[in-house]
Amino acid sequence: MNISQIVSQEFRTLDADAPVSKLTGVFEDPTLKAVVVTDSDDYEGVVTQRQLLASHRKPTAKVGTLVYHVPTIGETTDVREAARLMVESRSMVLPVLAGDTLQGVVLANDLLELVQSSLSALDVEDVATDDLCTVAPTDTLGSALNQFRERRITHLPVVDGRDLVGILSASDVVEFTTREVSKSKGGDPGTVPGGRSHGGFGAREGDTDRLLDLPVRDLMTSPVDSITPDATLETAVDRMLDVGCSSLVVVDEAETPTGIVTKTDVLRSLTWTPKGHRGVQVVGIGLLEDMSYADVATLVDDLVSKDGELTLLDATIHLHRHDEKLRGTPLVLARIRLFTDKGLFVASGEGYGAQHALSEARDVVDRQIRDRKTYAQTKKHPDDDTRTHLRGY
Repeated sequence: MNISQIVSQEFRTLDADAPVSKLTGVFEDPTLKAVVVTDSDDYEGVVTQRQLLASHRKPTAKVGTLVYHVPTIGETTDVREAARLMVESRSMVLPVLAGDTLQGVVLANDLLELVQSSLSALDVEDVATDDLCTVAPTDTLGSALNQFRERRITHLPVVDGRDLVGILSASDVVEFTTREVSKSKGGDPGTVPGGRSHGGFGAREGDTDRLLDLPVRDLMTSPVDSITPDATLETAVDRMLDVGCSSLVVVDEAETPTGIVTKTDVLRSLTWTPKGHRGVQVVGIGLLEDMSYADVATLVDDLVSKDGELTLLDATIHLHRHDEKLRGTPLVLARIRLFTDKGLFVASGEGYGAQHALSEARDVVDRQIRDRKTYAQTKKHPDDDTRTHLRGY
């Protein structure tokens, strides 16, 4: 099955010279995940919501400085290949080109709707992430932004004790990444009846700090769309498309959040072979300057082989370059995500160069796998002494 029947002409475009503030306004639409950037009507690339969230952007900067060259596809590209490219590029939009001419785009929603009927063979628990990151209602916007950026995620369930009370998404906070740090117009901020202040007039120095101190409860969405782990992926996709959300919080019988399933998780499942295993995905493969792809695949195989009971279903390596350098070598963040038949193992590490960063992340995953094996043998959590022995510190 190819993507020819779902090529869409419904997408937003901005000129490369447009200010970032205009891009922020476009992304106020929570259903929009990417904008196509053009230069004199020629296709340049896209800007994703995730990019805008990654760090503070000056509202006067040009959209062209944010262009992300996501993979492009043709009208005969296979659906599974399109899903793989979306996952690896972390973009829910793929441009469709004929030569150098933009023919349209393929949207994740349309792709999922196309394959929805074939997703009944898998349950939510087969693909959901149980490494759940959450925030409390009283946590600040600043701390939430840090989680979004450091963990490279776009959804944070809001938990009060054991109760799921809301969810904070990238679309809820993206406007705060482009506000001016200082902007003075004189006078005091205006207020509306009831004492609530609003922007637009008066002195603005310090507003950014105050905004970052806003509690999450003032920005979160409630109630939350949730699902049980035994529901089929077909049901999950149907609910996402019906309510217009891109994630569902996974809850147990007591309505306690235990994980999250996103459209990216569903797309990743489309890339599995009939045996449930595919090659190791490397996002940011251009950063592998001091090692090869084969070295990365060997690293993953060595990790999984240490526990003979594990079967690898999916492996994704994310590499991200920081601005900091040491003797010309960039600081790299590496995140290893191993999805196995015994659960999910996720760890991050930082180092100068991909090899150093992956080594740090590998050591953490190695400890997780050893802990799992010890737990399986003893049927109880290892005590502190056992953990110390296993980890070597």
